Amino acid sequence: MTSDARIEHLTLSGTFSLDGGTWEVENNVWIVGDDHEVVVIDAPHDAAAIAAVVGDRRVIAIACTHAHDDHVRQAPALAALTDAPILLHPDDQVVWDLTHADRGPDGALADGDSVEIAGISLHVIHTPGHAPGAVCFHAPALGALFSGDTLFAGGPGATGRSYSDFDTIIASIRDRLLTLPPETVVHPGHGETTTIGDEAPALDDWIARGH
Repeated sequence: MTSDARIEHLTLSGTFSLDGGTWEVENNVWIVGDDHEVVVIDAPHDAAAIAAVVGDRRVIAIACTHAHDDHVRQAPALAALTDAPILLHPDDQVVWDLTHADRGPDGALADGDSVEIAGISLHVIHTPGHAPGAVCFHAPALGALFSGDTLFAGGPGATGRSYSDFDTIIASIRDRLLTLPPETVVHPGHGETTTIGDEAPALDDWIARGH
């Protein structure tokens, strides 16, 4: 069976706040699906802008890579606009509560789960380190990995703030992501795309810099 699934990309600007600090950021929103249904990966800054790209398509889920506020701040608003469930790994509930203490996620993501969309599967890979419930979504049919803030072009996500750990994120990347095919295109939560093959050779350098 063939699929018309494709990847759409939106960049939104706003802020990230944690541990008493606030920073200006630009976030990637990845929309995966076809002309009829989509999954939205992360919901930062502007629910209306995301809904405008979705149009009249059905949103199967708002799938959160983790619960830092710049990735989930607009998730409840987008859920209200699209009547879609918010999915989050339970280990990130403590982070979610920092932004949305009065409204929980609608469903749980677990390692090994799949989110089915437009005839393809988004496989959930639990990759703690940047946040305890951080996940990536692997779409083998599209040759794509949606890495949130776990893996960027040029290195791992930040681990200098609450609920993060450098050794844990390195283990997640080494054991769960760098084992994927090297041609897999990595679509991160911020910045430019890369590939698994481009990032794998730098692992030892990341470890040396991190310590």
